[in-house]
Amino acid sequence: MNDSEAEAILTGLLADARRAGADAADALIYNAVSSSVSWRLGKLEDIERSEGQDLGLRILVGRRQASVSTTDLSRPALDELVERCAAMAKSAPEDPWCGLAPEDRLAQPPFPDLDLGDFEEPSTETLKARAGECEAAALAVPGVVNSSGAGASYGEGRKWFATSAGFFGTSGGARHAVSVSVLAQDAKGMERDYDYDSKTHYVDMREPKAIGARAGERAVARLSPRKLKSRTAPVIFDKRLSASLLASLASAVNGAAIARGVSFLKDKKGAQIFPKGMNVIDDPLIRRGHGSRPFDGEGVAGARIKLIDDGILTDWLMNSAQARQLGLQTNGRASRGVSGPPGAGPTNLYLEPGESSPETLMAEAGDGLLVAEMFGPQVNPNTGDYSVGCSGFWFEKGRIAYPVSEITIAGNLLDMYASLAAANDLEFIGAINAPTLLVGAMTIAGD
Repeated sequence: MNDSEAEAILTGLLADARRAGADAADALIYNAVSSSVSWRLGKLEDIERSEGQDLGLRILVGRRQASVSTTDLSRPALDELVERCAAMAKSAPEDPWCGLAPEDRLAQPPFPDLDLGDFEEPSTETLKARAGECEAAALAVPGVVNSSGAGASYGEGRKWFATSAGFFGTSGGARHAVSVSVLAQDAKGMERDYDYDSKTHYVDMREPKAIGARAGERAVARLSPRKLKSRTAPVIFDKRLSASLLASLASAVNGAAIARGVSFLKDKKGAQIFPKGMNVIDDPLIRRGHGSRPFDGEGVAGARIKLIDDGILTDWLMNSAQARQLGLQTNGRASRGVSGPPGAGPTNLYLEPGESSPETLMAEAGDGLLVAEMFGPQVNPNTGDYSVGCSGFWFEKGRIAYPVSEITIAGNLLDMYASLAAANDLEFIGAINAPTLLVGAMTIAGD
């Protein structure tokens, strides 16, 4: 489907919605293609490929709204879709905050070219070669004895969005990914580790062999782990895991959570949350960014914001309805799928890197825990209480001493954020990214 075909379908659908009694409406078409291979011990395990096309319609009648979706874009199906959605909207409960985005906030063409994909779907043979090279490099590391499997994948999506206010826009992107998980063994048992990379353009990715070698080296480094005695100590989150602390921040500043009063940060806007000098950025306009987009899920133009500015919490992540409820203006963070009204969330969220290397952070911490893998983090959204099972390495006098496992770390996110120190190793491999992070002190539960 091209832009003109999509625009014709959407504008016709919105006109039909008006005739069915809608005061306002919006609609989108989403087209996705994905392909992947699974590879284990030198053999192909699985090949998958899918293509999908979905359409979503939202109709507003006064302060009532309803949403429906379909995969059938035939004329009879769309006629039925409009009738059903209009009937649902007329009988839905009132929502005093619902509505389209303010017209003066809508993005205007030409939209920025963010170069969000090479749109070069690799062949199955190419995906097999990537996965096979990755696993072979991991298995070649001395001490690695088995593989949980490697994978290579590609996906692309295109979205066309239109509103009854006259907005029409298109966006889309692509993703390449390679990953592997392997097991190492010594006389005391086996340990697992992994590595992966994902980029919008394959040329920006690390070589599959490099990904595999790093996974193997990490697995071997974790052999013969010890258990720790329970204590309080500094904790360093490896950059593969540190983004999870930002994900918790994003959840806590989501407009829905703030409007409902179910966030531990609900009264913290304008307060010092992070150390002075530390910034958390959300930027939808990063070229080749995983979360980049020329407009948000309501058609609102996006802009870079400092969610944390010099350590101070400055804003929430809001769509138009949430902003109205909070007495604010949307900041273009609406998210939208085909099956419901807009939500909200970050785009490219990242914590700016510090000046120290991870090794320097470890030296400054002295003795503590380096977390290399986590299992099911638990966060109380109302209090910020945090706990997670993990494994990693105990370090002493600023140097790795030995691997550890079967431990739990706990703290409160407000205390953790306030004591953060950031390394200089920020790498963008997803939509939420952070460098290696040092938390001043956490409770470590072991033996």
